Amino acid sequence: MAGTVPAAVPAGKRGTSPSPAAAEKTWVKWTFISLAGLVLLWLIVLPLITVLSEALKKGWEVYIAALSDPDALSALRLTLLVAAIAVPLNSIFGVIAAWTITKFRFKGKNLLITLLDLPFAVSPVIGGLIFVLIFGRQGWFGPWLESHDIKIIFAVPGIVLATLFVTFPFVAKELIPLMEDQGTKEEEAAVTLGAKGWQIFWRVTLPNIKWGLLYGIILCNARAMGEFGAVSVVSGHIRGETNTLPLHVEILYNEYQFSASFAVASLLLLLAVITLLLKNWFTRKNAH
Repeated sequence: MAGTVPAAVPAGKRGTSPSPAAAEKTWVKWTFISLAGLVLLWLIVLPLITVLSEALKKGWEVYIAALSDPDALSALRLTLLVAAIAVPLNSIFGVIAAWTITKFRFKGKNLLITLLDLPFAVSPVIGGLIFVLIFGRQGWFGPWLESHDIKIIFAVPGIVLATLFVTFPFVAKELIPLMEDQGTKEEEAAVTLGAKGWQIFWRVTLPNIKWGLLYGIILCNARAMGEFGAVSVVSGHIRGETNTLPLHVEILYNEYQFSASFAVASLLLLLAVITLLLKNWFTRKNAH
């Protein structure tokens, strides 16, 4: 009939073709995803594949021989030793620094936060040179250390100090935002119930920050094992004594022992993969 109004189309019957805006958003989304994938492929995946292929280029015998070389084993032991010393110390420092910054008001707080960022802003090589100027033979404490037969530079203590310098922000920087979000209400409630300082920390603060702490420890450990610049300055590159794995890789490469250098580099890659797996596991655990 001429005056009949068309019946409304039910919601389920309406056309489902996307709007131009939605189509544009989809196109933009997949464009950025593709670009990000290409960048990751070019900068991360291909170099990793190259390391593994070069490490195994001359066969498993050469690969195993490079890893079982006494100098490589010494470098591995030193790398693990330095990480075993630096990571716990920086974890303790990180917890104390984060707790101090987030739970108390005091003069100099902004300065302390700025100092925490210093290793991120300063080149690791500069950090190593600082310790040379302080503890080297011609440094501030050099004559006194030499007179007491104490060796820091070109020895394990210097490597530990350089590693401590470049890794000390990681735990604190992970914990500070977390503890700021949590506030102080739970600690204040514990105080009203008669809890003391250590009781508050062990029973209230630590359970709330445990996953952030573990995440910071993992990042700190990864940086400690892979540090090159600062350690290179203070180590002296003494084979079998002060060479960590990154330094040993450089020496082998400079000596044109390419397969051996990539084999040792693959060991560092394995440690990095283990670190990432632990990080993802803790992240999923924290999400649940």
